Amino acid sequence: MHNASLQDPEVTMSAAIRPVKPQSWWKRKLAEMKASKHSYILLAPYMILFTLFTIFPVVISMILSFTYFNMLEFPRFVGWDNYTRLFLEDDIFLVALKNTLLFAAITGPISYLACFLFAWVINELGPRLRAFMTLIFYAPSISGNIYFIWLMIFSGDRYGIANGMLIKLGLILEPIQWLKTEALIMPIIILVQLWLSLGTGFLAFIAGLQTVDKTLYEAGAVDGVRNRWQELWFITLPSMRPQLMFGAVIQLTTSFAVADVSIALAGFPSVNYAAETIVTHLIDFGTTRFEMGFASAIATVLFILMVGTNLIVQKLLRKVGE
Repeated sequence: MHNASLQDPEVTMSAAIRPVKPQSWWKRKLAEMKASKHSYILLAPYMILFTLFTIFPVVISMILSFTYFNMLEFPRFVGWDNYTRLFLEDDIFLVALKNTLLFAAITGPISYLACFLFAWVINELGPRLRAFMTLIFYAPSISGNIYFIWLMIFSGDRYGIANGMLIKLGLILEPIQWLKTEALIMPIIILVQLWLSLGTGFLAFIAGLQTVDKTLYEAGAVDGVRNRWQELWFITLPSMRPQLMFGAVIQLTTSFAVADVSIALAGFPSVNYAAETIVTHLIDFGTTRFEMGFASAIATVLFILMVGTNLIVQKLLRKVGE
């Protein structure tokens, strides 16, 4: 009887079609890690340093944002008090937030498009001329004390380059205090930042354009691609998606983290806080007043803004070429 049931075809068929229980997410990931263990071993030194000097400080900063910490006493938990004070009591932070969002909304997209446009044009040149032009465009972002040039241009006396030219042309009679006039400070800082923006993202675009497979353009011509704009949208941009993502992260991060330009040109603090940004506000509370809990709250808000904006931009870039 027992042997007969084992040979029953219906029992055998039901056992064969019984669904296999799927592996859990953790088991699948562990299996993948075991299969690629050599890659993880090679990545381990970087990941350890990245965890210690990036992830760990960010987590600690988020924890400190819920405390009162003055660098002398042990941190004291205060809950949401720092965030309440930040958004409801700190009027200067709201000015800094407005300036930072305005700055990022203007310099981020414009510098990103400018980086790609210049990289696209320079990529069409010969190797030697391309290397020379790349150096010329990249040089401002790595030059030391480059703000001195702009301080000379926008000096508030008659010897300033801008004032001297305008007086000579008869357009003004008295010199303009460019960096002390509230309405002029932000436009000047935006202009200088755009001039400095051809940095790492620009080099990434140059590298990405160099790696595009040339045979794709021949295949595109067969498939109906008729002009350079169609080549750009359907072939070039999709082929360099990693570089586009990297450039977007770099340009947006730079736009949100602006501080050096503001401090060098407008001073610290600037007139009526006209050039105050989130980072300069963070520097004020973190390195001048040593209110580390409140400074950590400012840093956390900036971190959330950066991550949220980068996620939105990356989602948009995935549609390139569709």
